[in-house]
Amino acid sequence: MLDALGDPTRRAVFELLAAGPRSVAEIAADLPVSRPAVSQHLKVLKEAALVSSTAVGTRRVYTLDPRGLAAVRGYFEQFWQQALAAFADAVENPPEEDQ
Repeated sequence: MLDALGDPTRRAVFELLAAGPRSVAEIAADLPVSRPAVSQHLKVLKEAALVSSTAVGTRRVYTLDPRGLAAVRGYFEQFWQQALAAFADAVENPPEEDQ
C-alpha cells in the first residue's frame, strides 16, 4: 500500500478521492495528466486496496476503500504506540545530567 502511495500523482489522486467519489474524467480535470494515465494510477491504487469503484451508468466512480485505509492506519498505529511508549519512558525516567 505504501508503494502505491509513493508516486506523487497517485497520492494526488488519492487525496482528491478523500474529498468524495469521482470519475476518471473528474480526476483528470484536476490533474496535469491524461485520462489513461489516471486510469493506470487508479488501477495501482485499486490493486493496493486503497480505492474501490462502482459502475454508475456508463462510467466508473472511484472512492477510497475503508478496508485499505484501516490497514494503512494499523500499519502506522504500531509506530505511534511505540513512540508514545518511548515518550512516556523518557518522561518517567529522564537521563541524569553530568555534574
